[in-house]
Amino acid sequence: MSDPVMEKYRQEVLAEVNGEVLEIGFGTGLNLPNYPDTVKKITTIDANPGMKALAQKRINASTIVVDNKVLNGESLPMSDNTFDSVVSTWTLCSIAKVDKALQEIHRVLKPRGRFFFIEHGLSNEPKIQVWQHRLTPLQKIIADGCHLDRSIKQLIENYFDTVTLEEFYAPNLPKVGGYMYKGIATKA
Repeated sequence: MSDPVMEKYRQEVLAEVNGEVLEIGFGTGLNLPNYPDTVKKITTIDANPGMKALAQKRINASTIVVDNKVLNGESLPMSDNTFDSVVSTWTLCSIAKVDKALQEIHRVLKPRGRFFFIEHGLSNEPKIQVWQHRLTPLQKIIADGCHLDRSIKQLIENYFDTVTLEEFYAPNLPKVGGYMYKGIATKA
């Protein structure tokens, strides 16, 4: 996930993030260097406790204050209308109850708050979709619950009325895992 192409997508997604920020699926902290200078503090969550130790080196090197929590995105302890921005980069594919997580993201966003995301998911090509459906059971086992065949657009549009979205294949990735959804969803 630290490939230069993926890094470029991170930079694009994070360019307009501002205010009180929540990042779900923080992982090893690869997004940290890409936040705008205006971001001074972020709250981060990741369900995998092993990631916290791996992220610490990046947290220590960052000028951003990071409140890093081991939490599941399906049940956030934060109050309603807390964050101006929520960020997810390649995370929604592996959340077991993704609808619940998106409901929680919507809940913790302030009115007119924005959800910034880049995710891989269901291709727009039927022949690729067949392989995504076939390979997802194996992918879930070998890649920590990752689904190749989630329609990220449909999932996000179930919770947000305003969604600006780009769909494309990432270069140098197999089509079965390289169909990307990059965008911003705004809470009414």
